[in-house]
Amino acid sequence: MTKSTRVPEQMQDKFDSITKETDAFCEQYLNDEYKGVIRLAIAALCRKRPSPLLKGKENSWAAGGVHAIGMVNFLFDKSQTPHCKAPDIYTYFGIGSSTGQGKSKEVRDLLKMGQLSPEWTLPSRMAENPLIWMIQVNGMIVDVRHMPLEVQEIAYAKGYIPYVPGNKKM
Repeated sequence: MTKSTRVPEQMQDKFDSITKETDAFCEQYLNDEYKGVIRLAIAALCRKRPSPLLKGKENSWAAGGVHAIGMVNFLFDKSQTPHCKAPDIYTYFGIGSSTGQGKSKEVRDLLKMGQLSPEWTLPSRMAENPLIWMIQVNGMIVDVRHMPLEVQEIAYAKGYIPYVPGNKKM
């Protein structure tokens, strides 16, 4: 996945309009980390050809984006900080629950999202996400955090992991 908020010129107004809504929600209920990942998701949808954002209301797509990223990162779990209830998202964006769930499902399907999807995990949760650290070595799936530093560095250089856990500097 490309980690970029660049969008085609013809989609810039749509991106700006939707992210204005999601940014406001994040500032009120979530945080900058969620805001950034949601922006990446909306940008990825803008780059799809044809973009699904050309059909449907912007507030529905905004709610769907927030809900989809929330599902990946367990936003609806009260033990997490921040957290909120799905109906609060729908109410904020002025849509019904079926519309919100439908758009969320559409976003998740289009961007191949699932719970703990490494591409859509909040940066602060990377270390806690076991899927990010699983790599195949000689046909075996291993947790790279338990491998020698040299193996971690090779995995990082090849783009398999976001940083070298043995260094925690990258």
